[in-house]
Amino acid sequence: MTPEEYLQKLEASMTENQSEVVVEETPVTTEQAPKKKKKRKKKNYLLRFVIFVVLVVGIIFLMRSSLFYVKNIEVVGNQFYTPAQVIEMSGLATGKNMFFETKTRPARYALLETPYIKLANIRRVLPATLRIELTERVEYATIPNEEGEFILIDNEGMVLSRTDKQPPLTVLEGMNIEELTEGSPLKIEQTYLLTDTLELLDKMEEADLYFYKIYFSSVVVKAYINENYYCEGQPSEISANIEALKALMQEQYNAGVNKGIIRVGSNGYMAFDPKID
Repeated sequence: MTPEEYLQKLEASMTENQSEVVVEETPVTTEQAPKKKKKRKKKNYLLRFVIFVVLVVGIIFLMRSSLFYVKNIEVVGNQFYTPAQVIEMSGLATGKNMFFETKTRPARYALLETPYIKLANIRRVLPATLRIELTERVEYATIPNEEGEFILIDNEGMVLSRTDKQPPLTVLEGMNIEELTEGSPLKIEQTYLLTDTLELLDKMEEADLYFYKIYFSSVVVKAYINENYYCEGQPSEISANIEALKALMQEQYNAGVNKGIIRVGSNGYMAFDPKID
């Protein structure tokens, strides 16, 4: 083999080896890939605050406008007082802004100082009305005093007022009064008798009976149908037997009996005595 042929063979062998070389590419994994940074939206707190302030100012401006000036004052639940009297006692007035110039709490307290008003509530009815809602106390019984006056109380014993004329109410007599002030509860020595007697008056109305007078003694009461005809006992016992008592009175009335004493005891006990003490 000549030197030229050897060189040619060597060059051919190198060319074949180069063609067999494979270039391996290293795969790029997701972990190695560069992470894209998330863009955070900037919150414009200043803009939100400005919008809030504008809304608040707008609402206040609207509330101060003439749209919310009081044009009407309504009164509901009144029986003893006229609407004009209630409005005057409350101190409320039209022509004022119902939010910034009208004070409902002092008006409510002013109404509650009146003995005849038990509950009072004042509501704003948009856009321009005030509504006064009342629950009044009702005259329930009367107590004569030494000056010839009649003290009116409600069914809870609250002293309401006094008058020179006897009202068509049950008269309570014989009580040992400790305190009698308008706008305050009546206080007597026989407190339990007063409480039970007021409950008896409730039962009396439910049974469609009428005692024109109830006289207090130390332990019992006398409930008068007329001056010569009454029932005697604890007011709680009379209340418990009110239906049976009504039936007995009706039976005696039909028989022409209108004089005597019906003594009422516990466990439904009743006894009639034609003699008056």
